[in-house]
Amino acid sequence: MTVMQSTAGTLGPNATRDATRTDICSAPPRRHPCPDGQDHYTISEVVAFTGLTAHTLRWYERIGLMSHIDRSHTGQRRYSNRDLDWLDFVGKLRMTGMPVADMVRYAELVREGESTYLDRRELLESTRRDVLTRIAELQETVAVLDRKISFYGDAGRPREGERNR
Repeated sequence: MTVMQSTAGTLGPNATRDATRTDICSAPPRRHPCPDGQDHYTISEVVAFTGLTAHTLRWYERIGLMSHIDRSHTGQRRYSNRDLDWLDFVGKLRMTGMPVADMVRYAELVREGESTYLDRRELLESTRRDVLTRIAELQETVAVLDRKISFYGDAGRPREGERNR
């Protein structure tokens, strides 16, 4: 089971009406380059797949945003499909504008287990409210731009009273 998935059996007494529950951010996760069980990616493969830099991946690990990354016998980082799913989710959190400290807090809550579901939900709901506020502000901004574009689109045309002169 990945960080992104949970089954109703592990949800406890507050399980929803669905027999199986899948926690997916906004869309199904991207297809993984390798099937589960053969998913041992180097840092450069993860860089190529995610678009993140190696520096960013190491930083995520250092600040606790990534849980323990497995290592090969030579000490080379070996990422898994689960890590790729987590990085995809972190990317979504970044797009929301969530502060890094809140992302790290969320990661800590995930590592603490099921007893933190309520805290995680509250953090995500707060972020959602912030995103909706920003969306409303952006919609107002688009409306202003549309009015200006319309004004300038009409600026080159002769006015109705001026056509017959």
